[in-house]
Order: sequence, then C-alpha cells, then structure tokens
Amino acid sequence: MVTGASRGLGKAIAIALAEAGFDVAITARTVHEGDGRTERNSVRDEPTVALPGSLETTATEIEAIGRRALVIPMDLLDLDAVRAAPRQVLTEWGRIDVLMNNAIVGGGASLDRVMDLTAESMAVLFRGNFIHQVVLTQQVVPAMIAQGGGRILNMVSGSARLDPRAPAGEGGWGIAYSASKAAFGRFAGGINAEFGPQVVAFNIDPGNVVTERRKALNPTDAFSDYGSESPEAIGAAAAWLASAPEATRLLGKWIYAPQLAIDKRLI
Repeated sequence: MVTGASRGLGKAIAIALAEAGFDVAITARTVHEGDGRTERNSVRDEPTVALPGSLETTATEIEAIGRRALVIPMDLLDLDAVRAAPRQVLTEWGRIDVLMNNAIVGGGASLDRVMDLTAESMAVLFRGNFIHQVVLTQQVVPAMIAQGGGRILNMVSGSARLDPRAPAGEGGWGIAYSASKAAFGRFAGGINAEFGPQVVAFNIDPGNVVTERRKALNPTDAFSDYGSESPEAIGAAAAWLASAPEATRLLGKWIYAPQLAIDKRLI
C-alpha cells in the first residue's frame, strides 16, 4: 500500500514495488488525470497550479507490468478516509505486507514564511504529516502481526535536519513543514521498539528530487544550480527495503535512498 501515489515519488515507488512482484494499493486525492491542483501558500492571493498525474495513470502502469492495482481515493486530512483506506485493502486483498507512508500535506502552510504562519495553518500540517499518518499505520499493524510480519516505510525529509538556505518560496522551505516532518521522523523508532522484529519500520530520505509539483510551482527554474535525484532511484531503494532480508540491518538508521540505490546497484 502506497499513499500519495498519483505522481512523483509515490508513483515511482508504486511502480518499483510492482516490478519487484507486489500487487499495489494506491491512494491519493487525484483520481482522474487533469484534476490535480496545488497552492503556493495559504495566505497570499495567488492562483492554484495544475499538476499532472493521477491514480488512474499510476494504476494503468502497474497493471501493464502484470500486477494488480487497487485505486483508493484518500485525502490525508480526512480522518475517516485515512481510517477506511487500509481497511479497504485488507477487505479486498486480505493482507498488507508493506505500507509506504509517502503522502504529505504539500500545500497550505508548507511554504509559508514565519510571520505568515497561524496556529490553525500549523495544526493542519501536523495533522496531515504526523497525526493522521500514525492513525493510518495503526489500522495496518494488527493485521501485519496476525499474518506474521510486515514492513513500514516512512518518507522523511532532509528539511527536518537542515536549515533552509533561503526564505520559503525562494529556494527554501517553510519551517512548519520541516517541523511536521521532524515529528514524523521519530515514528519509525517507536514502531521498531514496540513491534519489532515482527513489524519493522524504516526512515527513507529521498534527498533532492525535482517532482512534478516542484516544476509546476517553479516554471522558470531550470533546477540546474544544484543536483537532483531521480524518482526511479528512490523507488528502487524503497522496493529493496520492502523485500530484502538484509534490509533489517538498516533499522534505526536515517536511510539516504539515492546512496542506498548506488551501494546496492539498484539502478
């Protein structure tokens, strides 16, 4: 099960898991191609931006590989949907071997500057990027224990460990976003302490990936002044962590996915 799989890293990971032999349940808000939208920030009067990608497109690519795809619309801020999505996978397929917590709240206050932040906008980021991801995982862990084990992969962010090099929206990120990702970065350790070795969790840092959303929000940026990692490399690293027996040696580590892909010759 991969959340946020309509585009970007989630799509790349879902496809890599299919190539590794998994049937893949995919969730996101955008079901149909052409419906994807994002906002630059939560307070300035700027139009939303169109985004390519959809669950339908990702599902088509998974099925072309020869694996099953289960499309489940889910908004990470909708608590009822967050609880229902994994239950639907368990009802229709009977098990979840791997949960990839990839979805984030990427709009709203994620690019707000310090003086633009409000208590309400910050609460939204923490609800989506931490609280609801914990709730979603809570629906999966008992089933994993009952079936004999499972793996949880949590997409973390270097912004949780590094200071922005520029103001938010000008090459930097919003500090409320990085704080919410820092909170999420502590989650895997709790899973491993309480449920390992049956159920184990990994923190995956994708590095600097130029996704469709970043391109849409920065249409004049050639992204040539710094290197970027490929979504395919991140997908390959995630698929290896999901399936390789020796991956458990990396438990408790902050895993830099691009380097893992190189070290394991995954790409």
